[in-house]
Amino acid sequence: MIYLKNTLQLQSMRKAGALLYEVLCRLREAIKPGVSTAALDVYAEQLIRKHKATPSFLGYHGYPATLCTSLNDQVVHGIPSESVFLKDGDILSIDCGLVLEGWQADSAFTVGVGAITPEKQQLIDVTEECFFRGVKQAVNGKNVGDIGHAVQIYAESFGYGVVRDLTGHGIGRNMHEEPSVPNYGKPGHGVKLRPGMTLAVEPMISMGDYHVNELEDNWTIVTADGSLCAHYEHTLVINEEGLPELLTYPGFILMEEA
Repeated sequence: MIYLKNTLQLQSMRKAGALLYEVLCRLREAIKPGVSTAALDVYAEQLIRKHKATPSFLGYHGYPATLCTSLNDQVVHGIPSESVFLKDGDILSIDCGLVLEGWQADSAFTVGVGAITPEKQQLIDVTEECFFRGVKQAVNGKNVGDIGHAVQIYAESFGYGVVRDLTGHGIGRNMHEEPSVPNYGKPGHGVKLRPGMTLAVEPMISMGDYHVNELEDNWTIVTADGSLCAHYEHTLVINEEGLPELLTYPGFILMEEA
């Protein structure tokens, strides 16, 4: 079932989204060579709890951390570790969620550690642009397939792979709600979009093939061919005007093109 959010509920989701935005801004500043992924995880939990919120991921289906810290060929769900230290030239995907006053927010980004190659930076930039091209389609009357199609067409124009085994999702009181939001698809197909729908749109783009494997920890997802992968995500609402408003990027509303 898809739950449409009312004005009061969206006010609460905006508060949760604004807090997560601040947490991730602070985390970006802490990412540098020599820092362990466990240290980032501790820092994130401190920031979240300081504001009387709760980490969404910690304990979710048994997940052992606040953050997902996915390095290089890791797509998502990389578990923070005291023995994993960031190195110059790595790319790191940070995925984080929190619950504030009963409402969820979910967001992710990929960043270079120290100096990275132009090829790695292009992958990061294209993944972010995939997100924004997809979100331009998240308007009243369009379909979920329009979002995925826009992501897919842009990523594949660079020869990149669009991960298919993992998708975006609805979000609200629960981390994962209906509908699923794939990063590929056909225009005009899938669930029709309506005001009050809240979605987490999250392209996961590989420099190589789109197939993935799960590691023995039963969490970490890696590209099957070992190619680099980037991830970018925001929580959004289709607002009363029928336009996408990013709840985890406060004040950002994608306007209709003339």
